[in-house]
Amino acid sequence: MAKDPYTVLGVKRDATDSEIQKAFRRLAKKSHPDLFPGDKKAEDRFKELNTANDIIGDPAKRARFDRGEIDASGAEVRQNPFAGARAGGHGGFRGQPGGGSQGFAFEDLSDLFGGMFGGGGPGGRGRGGPAGGPPPAEDVRYSLEVDFADAATGAKKRITLPGGKSLDITIPAGINDGQTIRLKGQGGAGPGGTAGDALVEVKIKPDPFYRREGRDIHVELPISLGEAVAGGKVEVPTAHGPVTLAVPPSANTGTRLRLKGKGVAATKRDPAGDQYVTLKVVLPKTRDPELEEFVKAWSTKNPYNPRT
Repeated sequence: MAKDPYTVLGVKRDATDSEIQKAFRRLAKKSHPDLFPGDKKAEDRFKELNTANDIIGDPAKRARFDRGEIDASGAEVRQNPFAGARAGGHGGFRGQPGGGSQGFAFEDLSDLFGGMFGGGGPGGRGRGGPAGGPPPAEDVRYSLEVDFADAATGAKKRITLPGGKSLDITIPAGINDGQTIRLKGQGGAGPGGTAGDALVEVKIKPDPFYRREGRDIHVELPISLGEAVAGGKVEVPTAHGPVTLAVPPSANTGTRLRLKGKGVAATKRDPAGDQYVTLKVVLPKTRDPELEEFVKAWSTKNPYNPRT
């Protein structure tokens, strides 16, 4: 059973969205599996943090969780499948796509049962139709979760619809969180063999390292004391894959370097963004007497005050 997301992230129930995001990023940086290779507990902890953030880091899901409509894993909590069908969020069906794709869900039970009733409701294609006439084709809503890198560079994802049909979806480079992709003719069946559309809302997973501003991506890169003083070449992660970056001599914490074209990928309408790398000098975790003596002697001969 999933743990309470507020407890997992260590925030109060009245925490602001900003406080929740700060808590997630801080804990995710400390628990990232790359820092603990082969440690299953660290991997489970990181997954737990992502699950918690997926629930209360999304204002809509957080509101549903607080109302008791979904549990700590995001699953529906509903005694009567027809009760609260208009309450918003995902309905009673939740599927797992094939081929390694992300999860998806019905957004509203009315998408399943709207064609059974004459009343018109939101979200469909003119639901209800003329009095006494056949119901029109229904649009069906899904949600698809994608990684930060896939949203930045573009990707193809496969989802499996409730009827068993698989569809390949093209995720365009630079898509925004909450943006909807329309798949023509892949919705509910209508009269005369026509079909509505499938509306896929894209949710971008929060990333503890990358931050996007427009088409540019920002990342903080730790460097050693030796790299800061003498400079050197270091490997930097990007959404496109790792690249080599030249650190200039005498680099300070806060020095910002640009990787041209390594931000959000180019499209027919927009040029590629850049990735900005902010350096952060990190000293060794253990004290080094030899290094301390050297620095003391150097400081005596070369006094300066960085706070001026």
